Amino acid sequence: MRRARTAVLSTALLALTTTALATDTAHATATATDYVALGDSYSAGGGSATSYLNGCNQSTNAYPYLYAQATSPTAFSFQACGGATTTDVLDDQLTPLSTSTTLVSMTIGGNDVGLAGVFGSCLLGSDSACLDAISSAGTTANTQLPAKLDTVYSAIRSRAANARVVILGYPRFYDLAASFCPGMSATKRAALNKGADVLNSVIRTEAAKYPGFVFEDVADRFTGHQLCDSTAWMHALNWPIGQSFHPTAAGQAGAYLPALQAGA
Repeated sequence: MRRARTAVLSTALLALTTTALATDTAHATATATDYVALGDSYSAGGGSATSYLNGCNQSTNAYPYLYAQATSPTAFSFQACGGATTTDVLDDQLTPLSTSTTLVSMTIGGNDVGLAGVFGSCLLGSDSACLDAISSAGTTANTQLPAKLDTVYSAIRSRAANARVVILGYPRFYDLAASFCPGMSATKRAALNKGADVLNSVIRTEAAKYPGFVFEDVADRFTGHQLCDSTAWMHALNWPIGQSFHPTAAGQAGAYLPALQAGA
């Protein structure tokens, strides 16, 4: 009788162990991630370091790199590059995408509407010059950017048919409630925030057209850490000049990384 019980127990334990191993293997397969990070300087990490990995200003403080460090994907391809437009993504960044790709992240669109030029006009020009630059960028965002985004999004979906695609937006730059904020008039600050909202709205609308795409807004994640706040997660006018109006390492880790985690 004792031998019979022992045999039954051994059989049961073997079955449980086999089931557990099968479950663990299935879980590992289900969660295996092949991650490709596309986009512009907000994804490359421009502004988040004092030295960079390459000429694209890729940083180990950038949210794609942080995500890869935290999750250890089976494959990680860091393609984002400072200054990239939608055309640059199409021409230079899509090669790693395949049917094996399970996750894609991207910020894109800011350079297509001339965001750097807008900041330059607002920093150096009058209120009216700033408002004109923002208005022109807004017109470009509404009339030209949708088709450009559609081309990129379609290409991503075609190459990476099985991927979850997380499209991240741009910050709302200024805390308008701050009592002290030198360097930019209240008129300029409010207009820049509205311009960011227009850009994000266009990106959100286009991303919603594609199954498996999700738009993650980072604007609210910067609340309390905008320009004019005591612990800003963005650079104001800064040297090198290309870092201006870009997230710091804290902005990448505190705003962009959680946004990707939420979308992924």
